[in-house]
Amino acid sequence: MKKIVFIILAVLVAAGLVTFMVVKQQAGYTKVLTAKVAREDLSSTVSGTGQITPKTYVNLGATAMGRVTHLYVKEGERVTAGETVATIENVQQEASVNGQEAAIAAAKTDISSYIAAEKTAEANVEHAQADLEQKKLDWDRAQALYKDGIMAKQDYDAKKAAYDLDVASLAQAVAGVNQAKANTDSARGHLETQVANLHADQDLLSRTIAVAPFDGVVTNEPVREGETVVEGIQNTEGSTLMTLADMSVVTAEVKVDETDIVSVQLGQSADVTVDALPGKVFKGTVTLVGDQALLRSTGIATSQSTTGTEEAKDFKVVVTLTAPTKELRPGLSCTAKVTTAHKTSVLGLPIQALTMYDPAMDKEKSSGGVQAASISASGDNAKSNPVQGVFEVVKGSDGRLRAKFVPVATGITGATDIEVDSGLSDGAEIVTGPYKTLRILKDGALLKRDTSLPLTLSSSGSS
Repeated sequence: MKKIVFIILAVLVAAGLVTFMVVKQQAGYTKVLTAKVAREDLSSTVSGTGQITPKTYVNLGATAMGRVTHLYVKEGERVTAGETVATIENVQQEASVNGQEAAIAAAKTDISSYIAAEKTAEANVEHAQADLEQKKLDWDRAQALYKDGIMAKQDYDAKKAAYDLDVASLAQAVAGVNQAKANTDSARGHLETQVANLHADQDLLSRTIAVAPFDGVVTNEPVREGETVVEGIQNTEGSTLMTLADMSVVTAEVKVDETDIVSVQLGQSADVTVDALPGKVFKGTVTLVGDQALLRSTGIATSQSTTGTEEAKDFKVVVTLTAPTKELRPGLSCTAKVTTAHKTSVLGLPIQALTMYDPAMDKEKSSGGVQAASISASGDNAKSNPVQGVFEVVKGSDGRLRAKFVPVATGITGATDIEVDSGLSDGAEIVTGPYKTLRILKDGALLKRDTSLPLTLSSSGSS
């Protein structure tokens, strides 16, 4: 029994000694997570949320007042350009068109009769001319005979009167031709007026027939058959029969935060996801970048807002989808990720490894209270000049791992990693966390790699 007690005591003493040595050995060390700087492909993205919208859409409004007699399409159906989609009662307009067409037909008949009258008058002229020529010969002969004293004065006067009568008859026939032509011209003028009136009546009739202006989809149909619609007057909007959208060109209209809009440019590629279609990504291109800031709370442009309240602002960005599908519908919520920059095979490090550090503060603390007081009194506050950098894991002269603060210059920022422009080389080991430890870590501190927690790093900065 005593042997067992001695053995147990010996084991406890040995365990205590081992624990003491381990604690002593680890005293002064800081456990950190580390990673190595490596080359990778990085993409910087800007996100915005919004909705799917057709590039072209139109509200077909009522252009005549009356009752809706037919709706030939329903919401969600596709239509082709020129297709009749709705009609409004048009009894009066159709009657006006029919009456005007009848009047035009009658006018054409009148013109035909006037043309016939012209031909009759022209024939009368020809007949009068022939008679005049005969009377002219008789008159010339009578003048010669009367001069020679062969013809009696009575006969001479008869020949002259017959000649003068035919001259007047010819003039009358010519006047008849001119009158017939004037009647024809007048009838043609009346016909043109009636044709113009017919066009006006046909226009009024066409206003009762709604026609699709392009191939598209009916996205809204607020009226029903039998309802009465009115046309717009001045600043008052009329009734809307339906909304047609051209879904051959589909866009995602999103809002981007004002802090990110400076990076967005025309022609940049984008990935668009739709909440209603999980797992599908639509490729697109930025085709519009708004130049007016929109208030986030109301969506009104700042130039139109009458309030002076400072609040967050967004900018409108339109992404045109490269290959839209029939599943897309106007109004679906979506998210667009615009790739504002892309670089291949660049040095990258985890964003969480970056820290702001000022070595001057450590020197201030180590120099003692007198020097710190003098610095504070002179107003030279070292905290005002922090430097961006990382803590590199290096071996000290004693062979132990230590933290070395290295200032770094950075480039584009990916989803989890950031580009290193200068300060580090490929393969350098850096401290990545934990965050609380990284905040208080000092240059030259002893380090120990923490292998108790798995380190999850992004293999690529692209998103």
